[in-house]
Amino acid sequence: MALAKVQQNKSTGTVTVFYDGACPSCVRDRAQYERLVGNGGDNIVWFDITDQDKLLRELGIDPRQALTELHVQDEHQQVVSEIDAYVLLLNKVPLLKPLAWIIGLPLIRPVLSKAYRRMVLNRLQRSGRL
Repeated sequence: MALAKVQQNKSTGTVTVFYDGACPSCVRDRAQYERLVGNGGDNIVWFDITDQDKLLRELGIDPRQALTELHVQDEHQQVVSEIDAYVLLLNKVPLLKPLAWIIGLPLIRPVLSKAYRRMVLNRLQRSGRL
């Protein structure tokens, strides 16, 4: 059933965000995003990756990598990760489109990527999940 829900993207025009529901900051980030997107969030499916290793592998997502990088499946069932996933997600909110453009810039992207990876790895190590 979970796989069918994820695979409905193409017919409904939705994107699926794979997030770590066991991560308090990830849950807060999701809630903040949902507040910003408002009613426009109907085309976004939030999928908690906790204990979903088999499904992630079926979708071609490494479960460990899913913990360390945001993954988003677009309406064409292409999975993008890390900064590309953020750009895709931020572009869904008119207010955040300029931010999506900025973080996608060639000089910003690698710096932001490195800082993001360091922050996530520290969080996972502190929580004992890595």
